[in-house]
Amino acid sequence: MSDNEVLLTEEGYEKLEDELKHLKEVKRKEVAEKIKVARDFGDISENAEYDEAKNEQAFIEGRIKKLENMLDKAEVVKQDEINDHTVNVGNSVELEELDNGEVYEYTLVGSAEADPLNHKISNESPIGQSVIGKSIGDEVEVETPEDTVRYRIISIRT
Repeated sequence: MSDNEVLLTEEGYEKLEDELKHLKEVKRKEVAEKIKVARDFGDISENAEYDEAKNEQAFIEGRIKKLENMLDKAEVVKQDEINDHTVNVGNSVELEELDNGEVYEYTLVGSAEADPLNHKISNESPIGQSVIGKSIGDEVEVETPEDTVRYRIISIRT
């Protein structure tokens, strides 16, 4: 993967496409209507609704541009390229912390899809980098700001 490519799962690619479609087909029209209504209030130089609508428009247009750029540069990891023998983007992996026996489960995704609150971690995260290419039973060390944490890979699922 080159530095310009954005690594995505098939699911992640579809979610970004859906978001882009929604922004273009729904949100653009909504904000255009807000701007029109705010203009009808009169003097736009001191019109908070107009300023807010223009700021929202700028945000939406920026997000559209970012999504288009990401999708143009996307390298999609196909489901049939994922196996349960070695960890790759798209796999769910269970890790046992060797110091305390706690078990954690993560799904590896590209950085654009990362959602740690839902246990989706980036392949570029410290844990992601440590487990990519490893197999069940392998032990990895992950550098954290406090110290080094050791894990054993106990399962890999597609």
